[in-house]
Amino acid sequence: MARVCLPGFDLDLDATTRPAVVRRLQVEDYDAEIPVHRHRKGQLILALHGAVTCSVAGALWIVPPQCGVWIPGDMPHSNRATANARLCYLFVEPDIVALPQACCTLSISPMVREMVLHLANAPLDYEQDGHTGQLARVLLDELVLMPTEQLYLPVSDHPKIRTMADALSANPEDRSTITQWANRLALSERTLARLVIKETGLTFGRWRQQLHLLVAIRELASGVSVQRVSESLGYESVTAFITMFKKALGLSPTRYFAALTPGHARDA
Repeated sequence: MARVCLPGFDLDLDATTRPAVVRRLQVEDYDAEIPVHRHRKGQLILALHGAVTCSVAGALWIVPPQCGVWIPGDMPHSNRATANARLCYLFVEPDIVALPQACCTLSISPMVREMVLHLANAPLDYEQDGHTGQLARVLLDELVLMPTEQLYLPVSDHPKIRTMADALSANPEDRSTITQWANRLALSERTLARLVIKETGLTFGRWRQQLHLLVAIRELASGVSVQRVSESLGYESVTAFITMFKKALGLSPTRYFAALTPGHARDA
């Protein structure tokens, strides 16, 4: 197994057998993108501020503020943070608690967040029978109970789907119809429609809307205004964009991000 070194920390995080260890990072301390890597331990990437996009085989995952993406051990992945991101990386010893075997985005409670921050200030070799060791075990028990969020985009390795995903990620304002995409990809409209459903589980319209949702969350978390995000995604009006956002997540953008602030509860 390759040595696990995070930018800014010359640490072999896989060497410690403590049940959970945390390191805090700020985007100015390292490159905005961490290339594909893997480690023995499972990893929770918690965004304290800003957002992170995680690329894992078959999907893109967005980590907005006060949420975390869980990545099981030995799973190749890469991370890209917004310019204002402040992150915590929680590494978990394999099979110590019943965390998911697949990637997922978790909504993190204020209590779990504070325990993660406490552990971030602890040494890697903390006493397992001491206060920090007890807190780490409670943290992991609580983490299992955190609800999941549907903040991911299924992306197939099929070359046609990958081409379309890369193009729309680079230019999310592109409002080309499925007929226009089929012409670009040298497919019939019917063939492309079936291919998108087969490879992603979503219709073309739902798949592109999910991409827009993830881009919107990333940009809003980085401080871009609702109006500018709406324009950059090609919506005819801010109202249309807010309607899409609220239909997908149950809250308007303003109330969604307010609900992610510690001390605020979500409501409709």
